[in-house]
Amino acid sequence: MPTFEQQRRSRRRFLQFLAASPLLAYDGFKAYAGETALPALPPDPAIWTALDQQNLIASPKDAINVFDFEAVARHNVPPAHFGYMASGIDGEVTLRANREAFGRYYLRPRRLIDVSKAGTSVELFGVKWETPIIIAPTGGNRAYHETGDIGVALAAKARRTLQILSTVSSMPVEEVTKAREAPIWFQLYASPSFDVAKALVKRAEAAGCPVLVITADRVGGRNQETFFRLRRADQRDCTACHQPGLQGRLSAKPNFDGIDVSGLKQLEASNLTWDTVRRIKDMTKMKIVIKGILTAEDGKLCAENGMDGVIASNHGGRGEDNGRGSIDCLPEVVEGVAERIPVLVDGGFRRGTDVLKALALGAKAVCIGRPYLWGLGAFGQSGVERVLELLSLEFEAAMKQCGVTSLKDIHPSLVRKV
Repeated sequence: MPTFEQQRRSRRRFLQFLAASPLLAYDGFKAYAGETALPALPPDPAIWTALDQQNLIASPKDAINVFDFEAVARHNVPPAHFGYMASGIDGEVTLRANREAFGRYYLRPRRLIDVSKAGTSVELFGVKWETPIIIAPTGGNRAYHETGDIGVALAAKARRTLQILSTVSSMPVEEVTKAREAPIWFQLYASPSFDVAKALVKRAEAAGCPVLVITADRVGGRNQETFFRLRRADQRDCTACHQPGLQGRLSAKPNFDGIDVSGLKQLEASNLTWDTVRRIKDMTKMKIVIKGILTAEDGKLCAENGMDGVIASNHGGRGEDNGRGSIDCLPEVVEGVAERIPVLVDGGFRRGTDVLKALALGAKAVCIGRPYLWGLGAFGQSGVERVLELLSLEFEAAMKQCGVTSLKDIHPSLVRKV
């Protein structure tokens, strides 16, 4: 049994870690990390997880919520890799806003309704899925666990969940599709070169991807402060795996195999316009979804330009530090689209009630990123499965508490803004 002094030191170290985390960057909380005693009422529910770093969950089944996986992933994953995943950009105002914004919405439960037979299935482009919770595209997943995107695909298969694969995934789209044993969606960083974009699109289509998700919000560089700071603390020789320059980095991204990228100076498509998007649409039979839409004006343009769907997204606080949570942007995107095409959303989803709020505000489905990466970094495939399970259990419980038995019954009247 640890002594009181050992417990106090362990808790202080963990509080210091939390204070440095971009997801818990509250000034008042930072002050507590330097104190010798715990605060009487900590400001964020996440710290009610294990305060003792020596007593983290040992198995996915021990997790009570998705936050239980974050501390384990932080323990397992090298500092630079964890920092890349956890980082926003600049002051990380948008990163925090993605979580804080959910607190401005509350649910309005209805009573005396038989919810004994509730279902969570959703249909997207003619395909039925058991849950509206989707695996968002994230790059470099082998940085968190050796199974990488294959481990995620196997978890998606086990939980019968839709997966979107990133252009810069650690495994090629063909192998991930094979592991998933079902079609996956492909996310596209178009790059400044149309020839490179065309080659990526053709590869995804040949692999059987039915939907192409074009990212529109990565148009320039970014100051990833948390990543840069944690990278300094990483004592490994990174050059063993990471080659210098853009071409060196892309050499480790198998979706670019066989594609001439010698002329690229950056991957960000700063020249991406509607003309480019229309050219891409004309050369493929895949459905086209635009990711990174935050305004009614752009939502309207997506519908008018023949897009098949949109994702309201601020890139998890990694695109620009605009200071607005994606859940706050969702209603106006829905308004701009005017029910002509489905709207999905990502950014800060950690609870089943978050999912229900988004659907009540007009989203068709939600995409999660960091929570499943915590699960991956903590326990690999089984960790991702448990994250998906927990979110699904919470979401179904939230539906029942609000008197809802199917997604078609979720209505704007269920949610209000404070």
